[in-house]
Amino acid sequence: MQRKAYVPGLAALLVTLVAGCTSGSGGDGSDVDAKAGVPTTTTAPPGKYRTLSEPCGSVDRPTLRDLLPGVTQLPGEQQEKALKGTAAVTYDTDRRVGCSWSADAPSASHHLVIDVERVVSYDPAVSDADKAQEVYAKKEDGAALPPPVEGAGGSTSPSGSPSDGKTPNSGSTTGPSATMSPSGLQPRLLDDLGDAAFVDDVFASSGSAAKRRTVSVVFRTSNVVVTVRYAEQPAHPTTVPDSKELQEKARGLARKLADQLDE
Repeated sequence: MQRKAYVPGLAALLVTLVAGCTSGSGGDGSDVDAKAGVPTTTTAPPGKYRTLSEPCGSVDRPTLRDLLPGVTQLPGEQQEKALKGTAAVTYDTDRRVGCSWSADAPSASHHLVIDVERVVSYDPAVSDADKAQEVYAKKEDGAALPPPVEGAGGSTSPSGSPSDGKTPNSGSTTGPSATMSPSGLQPRLLDDLGDAAFVDDVFASSGSAAKRRTVSVVFRTSNVVVTVRYAEQPAHPTTVPDSKELQEKARGLARKLADQLDE
């Protein structure tokens, strides 16, 4: 009996046809895994930061002594305790940490708080950084910053127009002029800190004999949002804290914290 000849070309064609039926694109246009037979999905990248540093050790002693001048007048043990700070109570130190420091001096009392939040998105289509931007944006909206000056690049607020409840002042002084907002010191966006940042300046005198000023600097770097709050309350009821000095010190600390995150 004569055997039929084996045709290699026909065998190769059959293999190609079978492979084409088990791989390629799904009927709806989505990519299909050749082995699993299920559509593949695109997952947003994770955040840059996976952990957080211990907060009370993030501010060096010279900086704390500068921010809290009253601490240098305390006895040794009390000074050491004040410089250590008080850690915020959180349930997950990989997600949120904070620390606070306080010191009183004859001329004024100072209070410093830092809060660091590592944001994680549970939506695979939304990156951790984008979710952190949402958290930051809520803080910015809550600050109710004045609108930027036309043509100023969105970094400054209207000159000389105090915002509601926010009345920055340059120099510790008294009288009506102390509540005016000098140019360049209004609550505003910052373009030299992290991926997004702003500074807020709240001067509160109602309901208190002393005038308390609180400067807040908030910035986002990737999926971490950092808040620095620095407050001064003079001992003399007619003295208004220096807005320029408080803002410079708060912004300086914020830059140091941003540099630490980049290390």
